[in-house]
Amino acid sequence: MAKRDYYEILEVPRNASADEIKKAYRKAAMQWHPDRNPGNKEAEERFKEAAEAYEVLSDENKRNRYNQFGHEGLRPGADFHTYTNFDEVFRHFSEMFNTGFGGSIFEEVFAGGRSQSRNRSQTGIPGSDLKIQLILTLEEIASGIEKKLKVKRWKTCDVCNGMGAKAGTAKATCPSCNGAGEIRQISRSVFGQFVNITTCSNCNGEGKIIKERCSGCGGEGRVHGETTIKVNVPAGVSEGNYIPLHDQGNTGQRGGPPGDLIVIIEEEPHKIFTRSGDDVILDLLISYPQAALGTEVEIPTLGGRARLKVDPGTQSGKILRMRGKGIPSLRGNYRGDQLVRVNVWIPTHLPKEDKELLKALSKSENLQPKDGDKSALSDKSFFEKMKNIIS
Repeated sequence: MAKRDYYEILEVPRNASADEIKKAYRKAAMQWHPDRNPGNKEAEERFKEAAEAYEVLSDENKRNRYNQFGHEGLRPGADFHTYTNFDEVFRHFSEMFNTGFGGSIFEEVFAGGRSQSRNRSQTGIPGSDLKIQLILTLEEIASGIEKKLKVKRWKTCDVCNGMGAKAGTAKATCPSCNGAGEIRQISRSVFGQFVNITTCSNCNGEGKIIKERCSGCGGEGRVHGETTIKVNVPAGVSEGNYIPLHDQGNTGQRGGPPGDLIVIIEEEPHKIFTRSGDDVILDLLISYPQAALGTEVEIPTLGGRARLKVDPGTQSGKILRMRGKGIPSLRGNYRGDQLVRVNVWIPTHLPKEDKELLKALSKSENLQPKDGDKSALSDKSFFEKMKNIIS
């Protein structure tokens, strides 16, 4: 079944503040808490749903990622995507609202989540995610491209195949937690029974300890290294977009699962083009005779050079549209346009002969703007500049 929108779950708008999200979570948690709804499976699921939504929306980075990519942007298996240990949910709930819930809830309602945590802990410590910035030109963004990235990261130790133990030896069960990976302390009060669960410090939550460490990695199960990774960048990406490469981050310790590599897109400023969404803008400089008489010019585009017709009487500042010469849309079968902004060039220095010609032309009524002729407004500024030159 498809996941519901996190904002819908907490009944808050997408621009809700952190305080509003916190208040909404408290309201939902109090309403659907299993102690208030004994035996109600729907309430139990609603409580889990609210906890998952709050975990994402209360974290700025996770919230930005969710806002941009939705549920697909939250990698499977991440703590904020599927709660791995609901003991943590209730402990956070208890601290946040100062409630007296404990004991039986951990034992009866979410025992399955706790066993899942123990099983996973015995596979080692998960690796962390990595972030890398990828700078692209507008031409690369317009066409899409495959890039090779050199990434410095933790890699699996070849000597022990990532286990951290010396060849021929095996891991032993941690004597402090008996393989559970966690230490449970039960306390009682007038409010009931409380269970405090902490990660075992002797085995770091793995449930196993190494007696003889690998000589290649010192028991880490991983070593520093550099890897070349290919990433396919689709056409139409923008500054700040993310491309998650699953399992390409740091290798986990002693057989733990790897993290992800998050490729953050940056746009390299272009020398002649300015991007506006899926459109690109180019400033074209032409002479006054070209603007008055019309011309055809060859101009650059993101896909090469192309011919552009400038009609007679084109005013300075007019936008000419070249359809389909922009950037493909990332979310549909559409390509932006290239917008050419016409600018009439005014010379700053003229020889005497040219000045005399302009003086003669300036007497022609056909070169003077008429009253009410809005299309000639740019010509007024032209003649004002020309007067300064020839005077």
